[in-house]
This record gives sequence, structure tokens and C-alpha cells, in this order.
Amino acid sequence: MIPAEENAAVLPKCPHCEKDITLVWYHELSGFLGKRYIYFCPHCRAVLGVSHRKGFWMG
Repeated sequence: MIPAEENAAVLPKCPHCEKDITLVWYHELSGFLGKRYIYFCPHCRAVLGVSHRKGFWMG
């Protein structure tokens, strides 16, 4: 396994507009099996990722 290490001195860059990411915007998407969140860059609004949060009945 590759270890993870926090480094607060370095800011990540948006892979699309190359600006420093100091804030990530998100939008909640509701669906039949739970909630999804789409994360995007506040500068260029490019999608950075999508996550899935399980509903309470799915554990």
C-alpha cells in the first residue's frame, strides 16, 4: 500500500484551468438509491469528480 501524507503547504491545481484550488464547489444530485455529489472547480466549473453517498438502508 502507498502511504498518504498531508501537505498543507502545497495547493492542488485544477487539471483543466491550472488555477490553485482553494475551494471546491459541489452540487447535490438526488436519485432513487441515495444522493450523489458532483464536485467542480469554482474558476472554470470543470467537473473534478462525482461521489456517491449510500442511503440509510444500504449501510
